[in-house]
Amino acid sequence: MMMFVLNSLMLGVGLAMDAFSVSLANGLADPGMSGRRQCLIAGIFALFQFAMPLAGWTLLNTLLHFFHELKQFIPWIALFLLLFIGGRMLLEGLKDQEEAAVGERITFPMLLLQGIATSIDALSAGLAFTGYTPGLTLAACAIIAAVTWILCVGGLRIGKYFGTKISGKAQILGGIVLIFIGVEIFVRGLLG
Repeated sequence: MMMFVLNSLMLGVGLAMDAFSVSLANGLADPGMSGRRQCLIAGIFALFQFAMPLAGWTLLNTLLHFFHELKQFIPWIALFLLLFIGGRMLLEGLKDQEEAAVGERITFPMLLLQGIATSIDALSAGLAFTGYTPGLTLAACAIIAAVTWILCVGGLRIGKYFGTKISGKAQILGGIVLIFIGVEIFVRGLLG
């Protein structure tokens, strides 16, 4: 049981790195973000990191042939979503640096797109749960979600701190970070 928890924690850290990076960018973009909003944003990322491996496990146990066909599109989907969100942040930051740097809020639809983009690779983590019972699968997904939430709150706080320090360039930097993450996920997916 200890090995199961340790494996789930390590998997959670690995899967949460993209969400952590996006959280940094979100904190940069909205340096006035409240603690409650930080918890909500981290919760959205954690929810997606819970749901995607569970969906992967379900696909593994029901529609395995479909999942293999879908797997080749995961890097493309993540790239598109993060380029869209990052590009939008970058353009807004360039359009009016002074206005965009103060209190630019990440909208709920943007958070949903970020959640999908950063967790879509977790779909394949469900394949790691091949021999797991439904209970163990839920426990592993819950551990992954908890790790994601903790890392994302940390990322938001770090981003928020530095966002207040670099004020006028925060949204531009946040957009560049999101674009970089999208390209990195894409390249990593293509290379295997």
